[in-house]
Parts: sequence; C-alpha cells; structure tokens
Amino acid sequence: MDEAAAFHGFTRETVSFFRKLKRNNHRVWFEKNRGTYEKHVLEPAKAFVAAMGPRLKGISPNIVAAPKVNKSIFRLNRDTRFSTDKSPYKPNLGIYFWEGPLPRMESPGFYLHLEPPTFLLAAGYYVFPDWLIAPYRKAVVDPKHGKELTTILKKMADFTDFKIGGRHYKRIPPGYDASHPNAGLLLHNGLNAWWEAGIPEEFFSPGLVDYCVDKFRPLAPLHRWCAALLRRSSPPSPRIRF
Repeated sequence: MDEAAAFHGFTRETVSFFRKLKRNNHRVWFEKNRGTYEKHVLEPAKAFVAAMGPRLKGISPNIVAAPKVNKSIFRLNRDTRFSTDKSPYKPNLGIYFWEGPLPRMESPGFYLHLEPPTFLLAAGYYVFPDWLIAPYRKAVVDPKHGKELTTILKKMADFTDFKIGGRHYKRIPPGYDASHPNAGLLLHNGLNAWWEAGIPEEFFSPGLVDYCVDKFRPLAPLHRWCAALLRRSSPPSPRIRF
C-alpha cells in the first residue's frame, strides 16, 4: 500500500495545534510550529484523503479525492484582502471530496471539518454557484426531480440526525407559487446535510475512515441528486474579452 494511504488516525497534537493557533493567530507563532502542522495536521490529512477516496467511490464512483493542499485539503492561510478579520490563518481543518468537472467549490461533495472542540460532517452543496440557482429552483418544483428530492429529505429526517442547511432567502422568488409543497426549498442558496458533535475517539485511530463512511452513506442520495442537477445544467460560457 502507498505510504500516503496508510492512515493511522490524527493525533492529540492535531487538536492541540488548532487550539493554540486560535490563541496565537500570527505568523511568528505559526513559523515556530510549522513542523507540528506538517507532522500532525498535513501528513495525516493526506493519508486520510487517500484512504477515504476508494471508500467513497463505493458510494459515488466519480468522487474526487486529491490528497493535496488546495485540492481535498483546504489551505490554512486565510484570504484577508476583503475581510475586516486580518488574522492570517484558519483555526480549523477542512477536507472535501467533490464530484464533477468544475472547481471543487462549484461542485457537490462530502466534507469533514475539525475546529476544536467541534467535529462536523456534511454533504451536498454548501452554496450553489450563482448560475446554478435558477436550475435548482426549476428542479425543486419539477414533478419528477422535486418529488425525488422531498423523498430523499424525508428519509434522511427519519433515519439520520443530520440537519438540512442552505436556507438563505426570506421571500419566495418571483414567478414561483408560494403555496407549492416545495416552496420552502426555494429559499435556499445551497442544499446540504450537516451534523456536528464533539471530537469522537475514532478521530485518533484508523477507524475514522469507517466512522465517516458510515455517516456519509445515508447522505449519498442527496449528494447524487445534487450531482445530477449539476450534470443537467450548463455553466455560462466565459466572456471573451477583446
């Protein structure tokens, strides 16, 4: 087996690193602790992605699992250009497995988030790309696709403790019937299922892979619905500038 795929679990130092980073969010502290980040965050994160990829393909064959920073592993540096918060680092670990030909943030997928003391898992679309909101709304009220979605959401509510996220707007968009059975879903600018709790003991063992797969499996129908929506829709062509 490839060394990168030999996932042994994260460590207590992984959690401690993010706790300390939150209190010392500046470059001097990070540079002194870069070795801890590389050994206890980045190395096990790459191994986790490599181990999860084949397992998630059993749920959704076209999932992308890329064990690199700015691929499945979110970069630690924050983009502070347009933010009032100028702290340079994100005090969390984000890992994403996505599906589709578009950039990861325009694609549905499965997500893991560690931000001590919280551990979160999610699936679906956190936020739709702007161009996909109109096709999503049409799908929501479509007799076939809308019914399929409500069936998926009902089963998830009955058999999982995940919550549905993505509701954003306060008013039904113009041109849609506010009395439609799926009207509430028209208020979304994303569609995801998420669950959070304390950090499980499995986080520190190879068993985290099985733990996440077991949590993600009931969410697969929602992921597949979102992936099918993306396949049926076409992003706008890039503008040609002269």
